[in-house]
Formats: sequence, structure tokens, C-alpha cells
Amino acid sequence: MESDVLIVGAGPVGLALACALSQHGVSVRVVDKAAGPATTSRANFVHARGSEVLDRLDSLGTLPEEAVRAMTITTYAGDRPMMRIKFGDPGLHTAAPPMVISQARVEAQLRERLAELGGQPEWNAALAAADQDASGVSVTLGDGRTVRAGWLVGCDGTGSTVRKLTGIGFPGVKVSERFLLVDARLDTTLDRSGTSGWVHPDGMLGAMPMPGDQWRLLAYDATFPDDERGEEQIVERMRRILPERTGLTDIKLLDATWASLFRVHRRLADTYRQGRILLAGDAAHAHAPFGGQGMLTGLGDAENLAWKLALVIQGRAGERLLDTYEAERRPLATQVLRGSTAATKINIAAGPIGRFLRDRVLMPVFSVPRLQRWATYTASQLWVSYRRGPLGGRGRRPAPGDRIPDLACKRDDGTRTRLHAELRGRWAVLGDHDAFAAARHRLGDSVVLLHPEDESLPTMLVRPDAHLACKGGPAVLAIWLDGTLA
Repeated sequence: MESDVLIVGAGPVGLALACALSQHGVSVRVVDKAAGPATTSRANFVHARGSEVLDRLDSLGTLPEEAVRAMTITTYAGDRPMMRIKFGDPGLHTAAPPMVISQARVEAQLRERLAELGGQPEWNAALAAADQDASGVSVTLGDGRTVRAGWLVGCDGTGSTVRKLTGIGFPGVKVSERFLLVDARLDTTLDRSGTSGWVHPDGMLGAMPMPGDQWRLLAYDATFPDDERGEEQIVERMRRILPERTGLTDIKLLDATWASLFRVHRRLADTYRQGRILLAGDAAHAHAPFGGQGMLTGLGDAENLAWKLALVIQGRAGERLLDTYEAERRPLATQVLRGSTAATKINIAAGPIGRFLRDRVLMPVFSVPRLQRWATYTASQLWVSYRRGPLGGRGRRPAPGDRIPDLACKRDDGTRTRLHAELRGRWAVLGDHDAFAAARHRLGDSVVLLHPEDESLPTMLVRPDAHLACKGGPAVLAIWLDGTLA
């Protein structure tokens, strides 16, 4: 084999998967049909869960310092504020903050981390064909080169070539007509400490501050003509409707760095795996940008898949473990799709009843602090649990499958550390030397012993993605590992 895993797509999901697999000691190769790294922002919000994944990949770097801390959303009708939602850490013990940051910067940080781990993406390398057999996957690239790998993972977006070549269905529906998106500098007195949005009979418009004195402008524009799809036409349209929909006479769009036109579709792959070929990120699920869930969900896919695929490749687990990837991640994608679709329909409500429910019922309700905390909690994905999945369990919290917060811990030599900082391609046993010995017997050197400062916690085995595998003494851990990895 030329590599254990061939990853198609050098976006955030493909790069995160490559970094995670490399941390586990798995050889990877990343190919992408593009000529080079993307420079446009595209996704621009990383919620706390995404920051945690980047932290465990040791790829946060300077992103928190570069990011804009715009953690409020204020919705206006003309100049009248109707609703203000405050986002931030919902008190779930994370050291990784939510960030307003360009996807291009996230990808650059991941490429830097991958380079530290000994890898780099191969550009101008489109996928042309893929055939699998019992021992691996043979791939033909667009330039005629052939590649052999043990496994193939499609992280190549909603138009995934991997998914199409494999014949996996991607059913779904169109949720909305056209949205205009423009990244630009503005001449404005708008507050850069948060996002501003305006409801208008012709469609909503939002303005989010971004690093580098930039703003992300998003507007629903169902009547924008199909024959005016160029960036210049999009920017000019946004320049015209910006004062109309905001009611601000002193706001001006200066120079734009990127413009795009898109429709919202909701799609979900029929399966995430066919033999030795798997899907992750937008190749497996496509949804609306509202709520910033796309990149976030894809990063979670990558981290979940990485440790399972690594164990199979290393001969420490049977292929049955890979079935738990879809079983854990696809229900979450289904839930995210429903939420983002509902948010889209609320934002683009055109009829009088829909606008009344949005403006007179939902907006006042979401001014309640408890519901704002719920919105933060939901968007962060720190709530994600796999307790109902095949690796989950019941009982008092934390139950198997639950996320374990970034606990303050001590190493065996007494030095202080954080749980999530110690995972980074490893498992963690919290609190028991005998349980640690039992875990090492099955997992080898990829496990670390930690002692939580909270001494009331039970002995726990924590997965590399920070979810609880099991809790109990060495016998319990041994039984769980033998059963799960069989």
C-alpha cells in the first residue's frame, strides 16, 4: 500500500481527518482537484465544539487571537431592535472559545499542523475512478496516475466525486431560493461586537464582523436573476439593497473581497460507508449556513472516524467498529439538518402569517435569557452525546457516550494539565493505575494516565474524541475493550 488512507478533499474536514489519523500513527495521503488552497472565507464561524476538535488536533495556533469575538446577534425592523441573542460559553467547561474566523484561516492552520506531522495536500489531483477489493482501494487520478490505499475517505463536499463513484445516494430537497453573500469593507458605524440582522418584506439581510476590518453580508433575494451570477453583479445588487433593507442612510459597501450566490438544499447520504470507502463532512450531509453548523459537524465527523479507523488499520479492532461511525454521526446530522432547515424557513418567511410568527412571537420569546442559553448550548454542539448509540450506555451522568468536559487534571508525576490537551491521538484513563494497565494491554502506548483534581469522579476510560468509553475498574474496562474492539 502507498498509504493506509487516501483522503479526497483538502478542506477543513479532509485536513482534520488527515491530522487526526497522523496523530494515531496512520499514514495518510490527501489529494484535491483544486489548483491550490482556497483564499475565500466561505464558512466563518467555529463554535466551541469545533474549537475543541482543533485544540485536540493541536491546530488552534493563533486562531483565537485572530478571531473576532462577535458573540451577539441583534435583529432589527428598520431602526427598531426586536431581539438580541448573546452567544458564548454556556458553562460547559471548555477551554476552546467559539470564534468568528475565516474557513481559509482554519484550513491554513490545519495544513501547518499536517506539515508538522509529515504530510501535505497534493493539488491538481482530481479523482477519476475508484475500485475496491478485499484488501484496499485502487484509485485513478485525473492525470492518469494510479494510487493504492487501504481505505478511501471522501471529504470532497456536496458534489462529492467519491460519493458519486461509489453510487451512494444523496437524497434531499431545496429549502430556499437565492441568497447573496458578499465579504467586504463597509463605511458604517455598526457595532463590531456582534452581528446585526434586519427583517424586511423583500427578505432578510445580515452583517457579521470578520477579522481584518471585513464584514460578511448575507441577503435573501429570491428575485435575483439567474443570468446575473457574476461577482460584480452580486456586489452591485448588495450595494443597492444594503441601505434599502437596513434603513441606514450612512452605510456604504466599499471594496469586496468575495461574492457568491447560493441556494439552500437539505441532503443526507444514504450511508456513510460502503466497504473500504467512507464519507465525511459535506460529502455526507448538506444543510443551510444558518447557525454555523456545517464545518462544525464535519470536524466532528473527522475526529470520530479517525480513532476508529486507526484501530482497525493497526489490527487492534475489527471492521465492525467502523459501523459505529455512521451509527453515532448520522443521527446528529439528521438533527442538524432539521434545525438549520427550520432556521432558514424562519429567516425567509414571506407570508403575513410567517412574518407575524417570526416578528411577534419567536423574536420576543428568544429575548428570554434561559432560551438564549439554550440557543448557545444547541449551536455549540457541546451537548452531543452518543449514549443512545452502539457504544453508549445508561446510568448516572456521565454515561458511556457522553462528552467529558476539559477537566483539570494531574499527570502521574504531579504536573498539572488538561484532559483534552492530553488526548491528541490518545485515550485517557482517569484515576486508576490498574485500569490504566488494563487499557494499555489492549490499546498499547496510545493511552495516558491522568488524575482529575475532582477526586469524587469515578475511574473512567475517555475516548480520543473526549467522549466517555466506560467507567469502572480494570475488569470493566477490559470487558468493554474486548467487546468493542472484537
